Amino acid sequence: MGVLKDKWRQIRKSDGARRVVCWLVAVYIRLAWATGRWTIQNGAVPERFWREGKPFIIAFWHGRLLILPAMWPTTSKISMLISMHRDGELIARAIGYFGHGTVRGSAAKPGSNKEKGGAAALRGMLKALKANEYVGITPDGPRGPRMRATDGIVTVARVSGVPIIPCSYSARSRKVLGTWDRFIIPLPFTRGVIVWGEPIYIARDADAASQETARLTVEQGLNAVTLAADELMGVEPVAPAPLTAAEVAA
Repeated sequence: MGVLKDKWRQIRKSDGARRVVCWLVAVYIRLAWATGRWTIQNGAVPERFWREGKPFIIAFWHGRLLILPAMWPTTSKISMLISMHRDGELIARAIGYFGHGTVRGSAAKPGSNKEKGGAAALRGMLKALKANEYVGITPDGPRGPRMRATDGIVTVARVSGVPIIPCSYSARSRKVLGTWDRFIIPLPFTRGVIVWGEPIYIARDADAASQETARLTVEQGLNAVTLAADELMGVEPVAPAPLTAAEVAA
């Protein structure tokens, strides 16, 4: 395991190696999507927005990121929020092979302790949504806790006035990595499913309590579609990270 970590560090430091890795990742995503037998649940929800040219924020857990670049329609421009971390650069480059845009930074509230380019990222996302484009956010990224939503996505939805739509996927044959997010890699030629949730709207004048309720609604909605996807494929569900003692007490 230590040898693999050392090799990964070397790859991350080499621009040439990163380019090759990103290209290979993009090729694998296309292979898994093209050879898989994918079905879509509740697809009428995003279809209506795409057809009418109305923007929304697609929310998906970090561990369910892989298939999104391939399944997103090329006729609807999307920008994915990607962290400033070096691993985020690898994801951004891989996504670029599909013609999708990226916004670099964090979904943390500007001025918060977790902010890493949060203000610039917020401006970039609001600009895209104002242009009737779409934005993708992993509310538990880039470092977790797994399947626990931060409040940054609620801020983007509240300020922009556009809804959040949860989305997740699962596959019958897959590899679940031992990473913090339990990253899912669907294998080629597998059966897979994409599950969409219902739109979640946040009022522009929502107070702190209403925003926390909205955050929990996003988290619960995403966990619901993720559980549904795993159950439809008959695989063991991936559980969210345990709540802290303070969260349980609240």
